Amino acid sequence: MSATDRAVGLVNIAAEAAADKLAQEIVAYDVSDQLVITDAFVLCSAPNDRQVRSIVEEVEERLRDQGGVKPVRREGERDGRWVLLDYADIVVHIQHEEERGHYGLERLWKDCPQITLPEGTRGPARGSADEA
Repeated sequence: MSATDRAVGLVNIAAEAAADKLAQEIVAYDVSDQLVITDAFVLCSAPNDRQVRSIVEEVEERLRDQGGVKPVRREGERDGRWVLLDYADIVVHIQHEEERGHYGLERLWKDCPQITLPEGTRGPARGSADEA
């Protein structure tokens, strides 16, 4: 079983929204074979709490306007270090770069297939000269 077309569409919307707010290292995994609760994870990071919040706002707005969905659950917004947006079909993790390095979600899902994202949505690598 693989992620539904709907989930992949939502992943693409979320990735494009995150990229527009200069999120770093945007990746998406098809976790449908591993989890029954969701089809895909989107991971991205930012160098500071303010940018994390900016990415969260943009992802929520785009998924609402273009995808017609609102999060069924939101966690971590108060601290601004790791915000989880659960849309049932997909879960978006927006992390401060320190949390991303510490928790290493990519290591947990490395055996899951990556979802190919639209051109230009991967974002700069952490610590690159392209950071804003």
